[in-house]
Amino acid sequence: MLKEPRLAVLVVSATIFALATTFVALRFYSKIMIVKKLRHHDYWSLLAWIIDFAFSFSLFYATAKGLGLPAADIKPENRASITRATFTFTVLYNPALMTVKTSILVFYLTFARGEKLFRLGTYVTLFVVNVSGLALTFLTIFQCRPVGSVLLPTLPATASCTSVITLYLSSAPVNIITDIAILFLPMPILTKMHLPRRQKYILIITFGFGFFVTVVDVIRIAYLQDAVTETRLTSQSRPIHSGTLISISSSAALSFMWSVVEVNMSVICTNVPLLKPLIARIMPRMIGVSGKRHGRTTGAGNPPDEMQGIGPSTNISLSAIDPVNHSGSRGDHPGPSDEDADDDSADLDVALSGVQSAEFQPGVAFVEFVRLKRPKNMLKLNNRESLAPIALVTLVFWLWGFSYGLLGNLSNHLQAVLGLDTWESLGIHAAYFSGYLVSPVTLGRWVLKGWGYKATLITGLSVYACGTLIFWPSAVLSSFPAFIVSNFIVGSGLGVLETAANSFIALCGPQENAEIRLNISQAIQAIASVVSPLLSEEVLFKNVTNVSALINAQWTYLGIAFFDLLLAAALYYLPIPEAPDDDLEQIAIRCRGDGSSKMLGVPVMWLTLSLGVGSLYLYVAGQEVLATSFESLVAASNLRSNLTAFDYVTIGHTVFAVGRFLTALALWFLKPRWILMIAYTGMVIFSTLCLKTSGLTAVAMGLLIYLFESGAFSTLFAICLRGMGKHTKTAASLLASAIGGGAFLPFVQHAVSTSHGVSYSYSVLVAIFSTGAIFPLYLNLVPAAKRQVDPVAHVFEDSQLQVSASEADMTLGERDSRCSGGILLNP
Repeated sequence: MLKEPRLAVLVVSATIFALATTFVALRFYSKIMIVKKLRHHDYWSLLAWIIDFAFSFSLFYATAKGLGLPAADIKPENRASITRATFTFTVLYNPALMTVKTSILVFYLTFARGEKLFRLGTYVTLFVVNVSGLALTFLTIFQCRPVGSVLLPTLPATASCTSVITLYLSSAPVNIITDIAILFLPMPILTKMHLPRRQKYILIITFGFGFFVTVVDVIRIAYLQDAVTETRLTSQSRPIHSGTLISISSSAALSFMWSVVEVNMSVICTNVPLLKPLIARIMPRMIGVSGKRHGRTTGAGNPPDEMQGIGPSTNISLSAIDPVNHSGSRGDHPGPSDEDADDDSADLDVALSGVQSAEFQPGVAFVEFVRLKRPKNMLKLNNRESLAPIALVTLVFWLWGFSYGLLGNLSNHLQAVLGLDTWESLGIHAAYFSGYLVSPVTLGRWVLKGWGYKATLITGLSVYACGTLIFWPSAVLSSFPAFIVSNFIVGSGLGVLETAANSFIALCGPQENAEIRLNISQAIQAIASVVSPLLSEEVLFKNVTNVSALINAQWTYLGIAFFDLLLAAALYYLPIPEAPDDDLEQIAIRCRGDGSSKMLGVPVMWLTLSLGVGSLYLYVAGQEVLATSFESLVAASNLRSNLTAFDYVTIGHTVFAVGRFLTALALWFLKPRWILMIAYTGMVIFSTLCLKTSGLTAVAMGLLIYLFESGAFSTLFAICLRGMGKHTKTAASLLASAIGGGAFLPFVQHAVSTSHGVSYSYSVLVAIFSTGAIFPLYLNLVPAAKRQVDPVAHVFEDSQLQVSASEADMTLGERDSRCSGGILLNP
């Protein structure tokens, strides 16, 4: 870092502001002199520049007075002026960004009027930008109590302040998230347009300039982290507020410089898409057109300069990421409607001016102007055809297993650095699993039912990325509440992801192989969960023993978040099969009949699901009881071994991964309900033995619990989806929500461990698994349940989408014989 960065701060800030001002001037020249019309987003852009001017000028003034010099070299008479200027700067930062982003989002709303998903995303982003911007602005204004003390160089004993650096770092996740949302929102429309390749690339690059804003934001956060480190190294006993920023003048000046670069880069990127009419007028060859107008106007009354190039209908109909058919039929896409057209439709023409399409005509529906490819039906795929989509989603399994292993290990280091006790650590653990309780049945089910598997996978990855972004500043700030929030959001994202991913693997391909597929995919995820903690423990986070070292490790969080978002973007363009509800219902009827069978007055299909959800809840609770207590069991066993407790946990995770492969192999020969019964029996037996033994024997029994646990989740999940028909996606969301069972029962085990010892606390594990075993007993004793969940070979033939009349008239006994069994035992 420069010791005296004052000159660099002034030169860089003034240059980027002048460049942004030039782009604003060119935008308004283009709109006034060429397009001859101003719109709402133009006025927002003007307001953003006015705030940006005040924001940037406050830094120029503070720098001129000495900000950036070592604190000892700043003249006493200038300190008050610097304090007022820096306070103004910090207050205006969020309004400047808020108005810039509002400008581009309002511009987005002026085109693609019929694209409901695009507009919904734009409105949500607009809401987040303005609500968070206003909240952070008021927090900055009232950073001190009483408010007037914010300008005092020394706080009175009765005053209290929130660190302004804390506020800046707290705003980082929402800034990055909204930057990425603004960057990706228009890309699906732009990339699917029927345009010559060069012209399409020009469009994408034009709208993709926002990428540079995200890069600048990351650089800015790096300098803020340096300011945090300097604050701690100088042993600041009170938080750094606007009145005391002079004490870290050099770090503050560089952080402020990058804030100015971020805001002005946002201004530049906001104006770039609106400059195409000007470029088409003065440099037409640059964008691949001649000096003459090539586009066709959509009506005689439209101004010729305003309607250059493409004039797409405002009734865009891309109602989903992929058209999802839940009733088995597909309607025709609506054509353009003259009633929807208004002057706002010209805004897209401004952005696209100079781009021509001879094929586009006013009478052609916009869906013919973009590339729409209908998804395949995953229920029709054979083993070979299903291999590619299963491999793709299994990659998602691997990535979330790998990234969560890194996050979990770094979280352990953070807890050690913060000095958290066991109860607080379990609180963080509970926050993560509480996300599962909420998101699958709310967000996950809604997206899966409304938009399908592709949209749900993308949504889950996006929410997960948001959680990891919040991990980043929460760890830097050593904030326990922020860490709770970030874990909850990460759990929520994975809850949505598991709603889609688990059911996708179970349904994609021949239905008799569902449990096998899911066990193999989950085994690959388990391997990633073994590899990533080893990598983080031995390489990435080996020397993370204090807050300063932890700050340097935070880049892992950012890398995970960006990788998740890139994967989500890639999934959008990859073919993801879907499962229509009508076809799922036909499969269910062939296996369980018409669903009229009841037990205790409850339809068997719903009783099976209810017991299955309860069993899965208890299974995950038991799994997490073992996971959170196994190291304590190893420590209490007083083993004379060179292996550490972490080594034994790694062995347990390895056994767990191998067990899933063994379960997949066993499913070729045994019915899934038999496998589930064996798994629960083993869990109960070895939990009891772990309770009754000690030393190395107890540890060995614990490792065998890992073995029998391994295949239970995947087998149970796939079993519960069988026979649910059109309710399969709802069932998937309920089962994913049951993973929230890991939230609370570890508290019970720890309480018993504290009062009666670790070994005795495994009585909780015995009780959990014994209760969960009611479900496999039910499956193996109730005939109607057997008919529902036993796999049937060739249940969905490519040539037969409807249930035949002879099959509909089949007796229960005949149907039972067809649904009698496993993969290799089927006729």
